[in-house]
Amino acid sequence: MIQIKFGTDGWRAIIAREFTTDNVERVSYATALWLKKNYDHPSIALGNDCRFAGKLFSETVARVMASQGIKVYMASNDFVSTPMISLATVKLQASAGIIITASHNPPEYNGFKIKADYGGPATPQVISEIEDSIPESVSLQTAALKEYQAQGLIEMIDMETMYCEHVEANFDMDAIRNSGMNFAYDAMYGAGQNVIRRILPDATFLHCEHNPGFDGQAPEPIHKNLQELSEMIKISQNIDSALATDGDADRIGLYDEEGEFVDSHHIILLLIQYLKKYKKLDGQVITTFSCTRKIEDMCKLYHIPHTTTKIGFKYICELIQENAHPFLAGGEESGGIAIAGHIPERDGIWIGLTIWEFMAKTGKSLRELIEEVYAEVGSFAVERYDLHLDKALKQEIIANCRSGKYTAFGPYQVERTEDMDGFKFPLGNGEWVMIRPSGTEPVLRTYSEAASSERSFAILDATKKVLLG
Repeated sequence: MIQIKFGTDGWRAIIAREFTTDNVERVSYATALWLKKNYDHPSIALGNDCRFAGKLFSETVARVMASQGIKVYMASNDFVSTPMISLATVKLQASAGIIITASHNPPEYNGFKIKADYGGPATPQVISEIEDSIPESVSLQTAALKEYQAQGLIEMIDMETMYCEHVEANFDMDAIRNSGMNFAYDAMYGAGQNVIRRILPDATFLHCEHNPGFDGQAPEPIHKNLQELSEMIKISQNIDSALATDGDADRIGLYDEEGEFVDSHHIILLLIQYLKKYKKLDGQVITTFSCTRKIEDMCKLYHIPHTTTKIGFKYICELIQENAHPFLAGGEESGGIAIAGHIPERDGIWIGLTIWEFMAKTGKSLRELIEEVYAEVGSFAVERYDLHLDKALKQEIIANCRSGKYTAFGPYQVERTEDMDGFKFPLGNGEWVMIRPSGTEPVLRTYSEAASSERSFAILDATKKVLLG
């Protein structure tokens, strides 16, 4: 019996090894028990992304749920994004959303994400309750999908159209379409591939076809995985901005007109600027522990509240739901960002369209808008190394961080240690380095912020040398 544990955003495992129909049945049954305990007439919104055997696994979930008397609103589309499931959960007033996806993980993985009735990640408390009730095995008598459809327990819903209509109702798409600007989109073979084609058919498209193996690459929208998109922008010389999204389209990658990557730190600052300075909206900003300190600086400048959370969008979502302040924007370093006026959920396409609307409304290039941000808070760069280490060395480094062993990284002196989630070491002058183990991969992540990329990489190189000897 394999023990099933949820990470920072769902359960993920290798297809046909741990991620099997038997284990999906176990997780589905535990989720069904939780739903029946907490709702009088429970229902779910359900779908899968583009990964191998996604439809098989989502149909497995549907049969388990229907066998327990739970109404299933199932995506009629071949694949859907996580934001589509989250939006459908809210619009259909379902008790929960479930999507079969491993997000940005390599192609051999699949996964199981649970969304709460408000359209955002289920809370750690809910996940813990479901985890605790996963049985060692399940023996259920389930019927065919068509039989459950005939009984009204499974209803097919076009969630892609639902999402596109929601986009048309909430953006000035005419401004974007008539801006004279040229946009590009790289779906990374993921679940967002149809949406931009439907709403911006004149855009330039890359990797917008079905390829469950993602051409052998993890569909994570970071610069090293998007070289082809960057080169396309540089060669064409007529693309004003390009958007990329991950496997389930909840994370964003963004490029300016020069083919330069615009990371999440800059995107969050641009969003605060657009929503507060230009659109005159108010509300709190919530960002995770690994984000730039410039966000806090901008919030002070605009007199809006800012809160830092542990890493994982579910912690941001928890604060949004507490409603102590209206929500303006929030996000994490890894590309998951949400804003006011939408579901409390990461949505790469939604955030990309917001930036493109900002450009269209102002007539300014993305680089010009970033320079506006720098004029207010100063220039900066946050860089990251992912160190692939064996388990023993990884644990030794974390133990050293915990015990306060690291007082300097080369010439960079540590002022103190912050340990909200991982270990952040302020180095003075607004610079810092951070060390944190991945929750889903055999990786130790190191981050650094400085005034320039060169300086940030120098700090990371010195840190790596100290950590690895």
